[in-house]
Amino acid sequence: MSKKQISMVTYAMILANVMAGLDSTIINTAIPAIIADLHGIQFMGWIIALMLLGMSVSTPIWSKLGEKIGNKAAFELSLLLFVLGSLFQGLAENMYFFLIARTVMGIGAGGMGSIPYIMAGQIFTNVKKRTKILGYIGASFSVAAIVGLVGGYLVDSLSWHWVFYINIPIGLIAVLLSVLYYREKVVKKEAKFDILGSFLVVTGLVLILLGIQLLGLVSPLIIAGSIILGLLILVFFFKHEAHDSNPVIPISMFKNKALVGDLLLFTFTWGAFLAINTYLPMWAQGLLGTTALIGGMTLIPNSIADTIGTLVVNPLKARFSDRGLILMAIICMLISSLSMVLIPSDASFWLITLIATFSGFGVGFIFVLLQVKVQVDAGEKDMAPATSLSYLIRILAQTVMAAIYGVIMNMALARGVASNKGITMSMMNKLSDAKSAASLPSSLLPTMRQIFYSGLRGIMLCSAILLIASIWINFHFNKKKNID
Repeated sequence: MSKKQISMVTYAMILANVMAGLDSTIINTAIPAIIADLHGIQFMGWIIALMLLGMSVSTPIWSKLGEKIGNKAAFELSLLLFVLGSLFQGLAENMYFFLIARTVMGIGAGGMGSIPYIMAGQIFTNVKKRTKILGYIGASFSVAAIVGLVGGYLVDSLSWHWVFYINIPIGLIAVLLSVLYYREKVVKKEAKFDILGSFLVVTGLVLILLGIQLLGLVSPLIIAGSIILGLLILVFFFKHEAHDSNPVIPISMFKNKALVGDLLLFTFTWGAFLAINTYLPMWAQGLLGTTALIGGMTLIPNSIADTIGTLVVNPLKARFSDRGLILMAIICMLISSLSMVLIPSDASFWLITLIATFSGFGVGFIFVLLQVKVQVDAGEKDMAPATSLSYLIRILAQTVMAAIYGVIMNMALARGVASNKGITMSMMNKLSDAKSAASLPSSLLPTMRQIFYSGLRGIMLCSAILLIASIWINFHFNKKKNID
């Protein structure tokens, strides 16, 4: 491709990440209005869960689809699915239709989030240039996420429907840029598409993720059965993949020690950073009594630092080893998690915001570094499935840890309610909303906040343990040499 064509395709990849970044935060501001309008408060958790489910189960398939029909066609198809999902969510008149559209959007997001990194790996063969471009793509997600934090304006001034309609022009421009400027050399493969492998991995992941999402909602026996059945199906999947000529996930990749280390680092660091990104606004609202808008603003410096982290990786790679740079990123994240464990419950808004900034920088920094490292360690042959697998692992880590963090919080709340007469779980539910908290007995508020604080500390401690494990993984799997 010419320089102009490469630039236009890069803009298309950036726009895809802008849509993903917007949805990652803007949906949170719209959920109260959506459930009020569509009368679906019992499905509130599924608005996020089905998006993650669609992304998770489709991600392994997108890289193989890219091999079959070309990354250009696969990228454009994923964008169109995301746009259609957005359109139908905006048009939804009941919660069931909305959730189906949300799943379609998630399937599109699975390709939209993984294929651009495969495209970048093929377009930018120079690793330093690729690192720079991936920094731009990662930064676009973070900047869009910051903009998404003010999504309440769209809900208040127009309606929640516009939270989804805003994706339509962005997505169509990205599709148009790809159609007009993307040129790729498609390698025709004789091997058939692994239909059985695709069915097994999708079914296994759906059962496991459904089991996790149903924690606390249905019988433990149903949850255990779903997860165990899903794991058994995945065992059959890996046995099948070992003998298939064109596997969805090449088993040979797991014999690559450096690549396994990269994937483990993605798993542990992504599971850890979710604690700060999810529970910092709750910390501000539940312990400091801020509004939802002010609580959300605690993450703005975090997102800005994330953006900076994605952009400074390339210059530092020339001076430091990859192992040293990864260690620096993990330490930044660990500063945030450990500090949140150690600070008192009445720590100021500005202090918790400053603490979270370290996590943002570390996440942005390690994301670009690990994404490039995955592609280089996998080699040209396995670059596409390895890139797709790393994306899948990040989603799964977030999904699993979200459930685990929820269990930690619920156990802390149950212990606190059981040991303090006069405090009920329904009262604890009101604590994180400023308006609802005003109706609570003022004499019980300090005790209730200490109960909530114990849950938040437990979550942050779990995050810190994951990061300490990440330090060991980094030293065990990574050599001192740089990626050139």
